[in-house]
Amino acid sequence: MINRRLLLLILLISAAPAVWAQYRPEKVSKKASQLYSKALEQARADDFKGGIETLQLAVKADNGFADAYLSMAGMYGELKNYQGAIDNYEKARAIDSNYFLDYNLPYSINLAGKGEFEKALEAVSRFLTVTNLNEQSRKAGEFRQKCYRFALDYAHTHDNAGYKFEPLNLGDSINSAVSEYYPTLTIDASKFIYTRRVNNFNEDFYESDRENGIFHKSKSLEGNINTNQNEGAQNISQDGQWLIFTGCNFPEGRGSCDLYISYLTDRGWSAPENLGDSINTEFWESAPSLSPDKRDLYFASRRADGFGGSDIYVSHRLRNGQWSSPENLGPVINTVGDEGTPFIHADNQSLYFTSSGHPGYGGDDLFVSRKGPGGVWQKPENLGYPINTIENEGSLVIAADGKTAYYASDRADSRGGLDLYTFELRNDIRPAQTLWVKGKVFDKTTLKGLPSGVELTDLSTRTVVSQLQTDETGNYLITLPKGKDYAFNVNRKGYLFFSENFPLSQHKEDTAYNIDIPLQPIEANAAIVLKNIFFDPSKYELKPESQVELDKLVQLLKDNPTLKIQINGHTDNSGKTSENITLSENRAKAVTTYLTSKGINAARLSFKGWGETQPVANNATPEGRAQNRRTELKVISR
Repeated sequence: MINRRLLLLILLISAAPAVWAQYRPEKVSKKASQLYSKALEQARADDFKGGIETLQLAVKADNGFADAYLSMAGMYGELKNYQGAIDNYEKARAIDSNYFLDYNLPYSINLAGKGEFEKALEAVSRFLTVTNLNEQSRKAGEFRQKCYRFALDYAHTHDNAGYKFEPLNLGDSINSAVSEYYPTLTIDASKFIYTRRVNNFNEDFYESDRENGIFHKSKSLEGNINTNQNEGAQNISQDGQWLIFTGCNFPEGRGSCDLYISYLTDRGWSAPENLGDSINTEFWESAPSLSPDKRDLYFASRRADGFGGSDIYVSHRLRNGQWSSPENLGPVINTVGDEGTPFIHADNQSLYFTSSGHPGYGGDDLFVSRKGPGGVWQKPENLGYPINTIENEGSLVIAADGKTAYYASDRADSRGGLDLYTFELRNDIRPAQTLWVKGKVFDKTTLKGLPSGVELTDLSTRTVVSQLQTDETGNYLITLPKGKDYAFNVNRKGYLFFSENFPLSQHKEDTAYNIDIPLQPIEANAAIVLKNIFFDPSKYELKPESQVELDKLVQLLKDNPTLKIQINGHTDNSGKTSENITLSENRAKAVTTYLTSKGINAARLSFKGWGETQPVANNATPEGRAQNRRTELKVISR
């Protein structure tokens, strides 16, 4: 069926007055008119390339045929050949500028398609000077005028000097003659999963393994996940163990499209499970995105309590494994337009999504919102041209490095339909570069894996930024946005907690940590180092960053009301031995004083300073001295 914009163009031509200052349609040669009629029939059959070839013959027969140039421009526009459209609009304008006035609107749209927003604004402003414009045309012109002004304002307020938007086709290992779209990848980018439209109607999932930056030939996902139904709009968990996706018109569905989950097993992906009534409704749910700790599920829905067409919601995973009732992200994110394709980055702080309601370039644009204090989402920022265009943008995902983005497009080098591409994000719209820690929690005595809670806390704000539960065998993965210092805690009833700190505020290298965590059963003489207790050099006042660890210790003592402990302080060998003994004792005492201030009975606590007498590393190196400066917890009795 012929495109609406082209149909409008054709209707305008057929309704044109018979007499113009320069151009007179009735004077066009018979041969050119016949070719023109044939071209319009081709356009109605969506054969725009054929229509253009026929119109080129028409203007050869009569080079003053303005209508042929205008229709050729419309067909080039449908093919997103903006320069071809611009050239032909300008040829028509050169024949008769008055006749051309009504076509300044589509002319402006193609100028904007090439990023020539200043010229586009001039053209649409000329269009709005036309007398007796109908209401629909005036609103269309005013909408475009607003978009072009936004584009110019954005360019003036964002310094994009030196940035080149150069999408790279992911190649034949990923792309094929049919459409590929909706990419998603694991935290280490080793698994890349996407949707492929098979036989032009059935959507299935495909995956490619990546080694040394090279994508292997993709294959259909193994297991019971792909069916003869449409599976799409998927998101793989950062650890590669869950796949949440959209299934439409499934027999057990609650509405037109529901969210489903599949788990990775030894035999491939499990049969899909509907996420249930807490997530799915009689309305449309789609485009899931799982937070890196698997505790928050973002998705789009058209349920009745939204602000407009499609809104973004979040549901939280409860301790029993069920999902909470979804919460609308509110009017900062959602508008009266459509918001969709949310993607929460591995930093767990940056949310990317599409919107037709926030100011933009004319279609569905891509935006980013950052999570602020108290978990409040900040005002979304448009990603700008040329990532956003006058067309509708789709899903975008970003690797843990914070700069490598993936998206689908039908660019000139597409293998067919939509292909998957990668490009580098501008610095100002990047999420935090994210490292990760993975490993296994196990019993120090039996070596058996232990399901446990893992928590990541920002030491500067003392707020928990991520919480997760290991799997049943104790395996875990947790992400670490760079640029901050973190406390890392692991808890399980009946065991002393594990703590580690990651001082990443000055960390420059790209590093992935692999830490297997032995938990010490609570028993007499068991001991752990409290790695997130901090003091200034030669001081014994607790630094504010210590509160996170101290409160964990308070909770341990409350959970085990008969437990008695001793806090031991240690120093390196710098300074006098007697002064080190005193310093270490005062530091240990500071810890017990904090505990008693939180309601812990002093009779359950003791402290001792050992100074430099019990080193655990060589004092000859800065690293060794740092290990020797420590605060320990020792179990006296249960």
